[in-house]
Amino acid sequence: MAHAESETTVSRPPEDVYAYLADGLNNAAWRSGVQAVALKSGAAGELGAIYSQTLTGPGGRPIGGDYQITIAEPGHLLAFQVVAGPARPAGQYRLTAVPGGTTVRFSLDLQPKGLMKLAGPLIARTMEAEVAQLAKLKSVLEAA
Repeated sequence: MAHAESETTVSRPPEDVYAYLADGLNNAAWRSGVQAVALKSGAAGELGAIYSQTLTGPGGRPIGGDYQITIAEPGHLLAFQVVAGPARPAGQYRLTAVPGGTTVRFSLDLQPKGLMKLAGPLIARTMEAEVAQLAKLKSVLEAA
């Protein structure tokens, strides 16, 4: 299983951080690989909502990366499952209130299957780069 995790502390309350993360339309503002995102079904940021994403794939070509919100606990936990695209990791944002802000822990997990197992090292590097973007999330939220 491939696993990647990163953590940062944002100088904003957990409710604000959660609301920003739950609205997938904000993804392009802090995740560099997101070319386009739209709410495909459900209510924005709520359990079961599906977001359609176009991501930058190998060689810069666009690939799908639609995801569905699988756990929605405002101010505490937001989890999702990628439901379209070549790699379909599960991810979560775990929020913890700390003095002066919120600690955000972003993790991704993927169980490669079939030929995808051969791309294990590439997948691991891609997942590490994705969770490392929390630094950008911090700067975007603290500038708002």
